Amino acid sequence: MLNLRVYKAGLVPALIALIVAAFSLQDPPRGLTTALPPDAFNGARAFTLLKEMAATDPDRRPGGAGDGHLAARVREVFARRSYLVDVDSFAAKTVDGERTLQTVVGRRVGVSSHQIVVLAHRDALAQPATAQLSGTAALLEIARVFEGRRQRRTITLVSTSGGSGGNAGALEFARATGGPIDAVIVVGDIAGEIKRRPYVVPWSDGLGIAPISLRRTVEAAVRLETGSDPGDVRGLSQLARLALPATAAEQGVVLGESVPAVLLQVSGEQGPGSQSAVSQERLTGFGRALLRTLTALDVAPTLAGEPQASVLVRSKVLPLWAIKLIVGALLFPALLAIIDGCARVARRRLGLGRWLVWALATALPFVLAAVFAWLLEVAGLLPPAPPAPWPGGAIALDWAAGAAMASVVLVVLAAWLTVRPLLVRVAGISEPPGSPASIAALMLVLGAVCVGVWFANPFAAAMLILPLHLWLIAASPEVRLPRAVAGLLVLVSLIPVVLVSLVVADALGIGGIQLPWTALLLVVGGQVGPLAVLAWCLVLGCFVALPGIVACQYRQKGDLPPPRTRGPISYAGPGSLGGTDSGFRR
Repeated sequence: MLNLRVYKAGLVPALIALIVAAFSLQDPPRGLTTALPPDAFNGARAFTLLKEMAATDPDRRPGGAGDGHLAARVREVFARRSYLVDVDSFAAKTVDGERTLQTVVGRRVGVSSHQIVVLAHRDALAQPATAQLSGTAALLEIARVFEGRRQRRTITLVSTSGGSGGNAGALEFARATGGPIDAVIVVGDIAGEIKRRPYVVPWSDGLGIAPISLRRTVEAAVRLETGSDPGDVRGLSQLARLALPATAAEQGVVLGESVPAVLLQVSGEQGPGSQSAVSQERLTGFGRALLRTLTALDVAPTLAGEPQASVLVRSKVLPLWAIKLIVGALLFPALLAIIDGCARVARRRLGLGRWLVWALATALPFVLAAVFAWLLEVAGLLPPAPPAPWPGGAIALDWAAGAAMASVVLVVLAAWLTVRPLLVRVAGISEPPGSPASIAALMLVLGAVCVGVWFANPFAAAMLILPLHLWLIAASPEVRLPRAVAGLLVLVSLIPVVLVSLVVADALGIGGIQLPWTALLLVVGGQVGPLAVLAWCLVLGCFVALPGIVACQYRQKGDLPPPRTRGPISYAGPGSLGGTDSGFRR
C-alpha cells in the first residue's frame, strides 16, 4: 500500500511551499489615531443611567416585558436626540425558544452614506446583570455626544435583543444593514469589575477575523484612555479559532455576514457574570476609548475592508493563500502515496470498489445519528437551537437532554451492528478487513475528505494532516509497526483535533458533558452545515474502522500479489514460447 519512495518524493513540494511562504510575510497595517480628546463622554452620567436602568428593568429575558420596556426607552432617547429612528420587530430563536424581538436603530446622517455602527444588546438571562447593561448605557451616552456634532460618516446606533444567547438581533441587523458599513463596534461589558483579556475580541462565526487595522485602532484607544494593556491574540489561538470558527459574542454573526466588526468588552469573550459589580471609573475609561475609536474611524480617509483569514504571527501577517499552500503541501505526500497505492490495488484487481462501499459504510451510523437528532429537534424533543453559538450553560442540560444524547449514541451503536453489516454483505464482502484493498479504500475516503475540507477551510484541513499521515503509516503492511506503536500513532494523531476543540470550548465557557451537548445542538440547529457534518461523519467512521484494520493485518499477509498478465487468449505469459532461434543469418 505505502511506497516509501513515492511518499518521500512528495515531501519536496512541502519544502518548496515553506520557502515560498517565508517570502509572503507582510507588515501589518497600523491602527488609526486622532488628536481630538474624548472628554465629551460623561462617565458619571452614563454610570447613573446604568444603575437606573438596572433597577427599573432587572428582568430582561430576550423578548420579555423588561426587554421590551427598555427598547421603548432607547427609542425615546434616540428620537429626543434627533436621530432617525427605525424599530424592527421579528420572530427569532433564542435560548428561551422562539420569541418576538425588537431592534432599535438610530441614525445620524453624515456627509457620506458609509456607516460606523455602535451595537449593544440590552437583554440578559439572569438578574440583575448590571455589567451586561453597561454597553447600552454607553450607547445612550454616545447618542448624546453626537447629537450636535458634525461628522463625515453616518453614525448608526443599534440596540439589539438576543445577545445573551444566540445573537438573533445582531444577525438580523447584519443581514439588512440599510447601507454600506465601514466598521461595527460591538459594546459589551465595559463597567464590570472582572477583567479578562483580550479586551478587543475579533473572532467570527465564519472563515475570517476582524481586520487588523480595526483591531489595532480600538486597542490603541483602550491603551490611551485606560492605561492598561488590552491584550493580544496569539498565533496558535488564531489558527484554532479559524479551524473551528465559533464565538458566543455578537461580533461573530456580524463578521459572518462579511461586515468588519470587533467586540469591546473588559471581561473578554465570555463576558461578566450576572452578579458582577460595576465601576464608574472603568465605564468612564472604556467609554472614552469607544468615543476615541469612533472619532478616529470617522476622520480616516479609508477603512478596512471585509473580514480576513490571514494570521498575525510575531508582528508579521501570513496571508490566506500562503496558509493554503503550506497545508496543501503537507497533505500532498500522503495523498500521493494513497493514489499510488490505490492504483497498485486496482491493477491487481483486488476489489477496490467493494471495499470503498465498506469504507463509506463506516460513516453511515454517524450520518443516521445526525438525521435522528434532527428529527428529535423537529418533534420538539430537543430545545430549539439559536442561530449562533451561545455561552456555556445558557441552554440547560437536564434529564431530558441527557436522554436525548443517550438515544443518539444508541442509534450509532444499533446502526453499526445492523445497518452497516447489511450494506457490507450487499457489497459482497465476507472476509475481515486488513487486506491492502481495505486499507487503500479507507485511506482514499480520508484523503478525499481532506481535499474537500482544504478547499473549504485550510485551517480545518490542518487538523487532519497528522491523522492522514499517521493513519497511513499505522495501517500500511509495508511498515509493519508493532501493535502498541501503531495504536500510539493513532492516539497522537488526535492531538490537533483535541487541542482545537478545547480552545474553542474554553472560549465559549463549555466544559465536561456540556461539550457534546452543545455540539449536538449546533448540528441540529444548522450552525454546522450538512457538508461539514458529512465530512466529520466520514472521519469518525474511518477512525472507528482503523483499529480493526490494524488488528487484522497482523493475521494476514499484506503484500500485494503480482499484477495479472493481460494479452491474447493464446498467449500464456512471458517465456511460454521457450527458446527460439533467430531466423536471420548470423
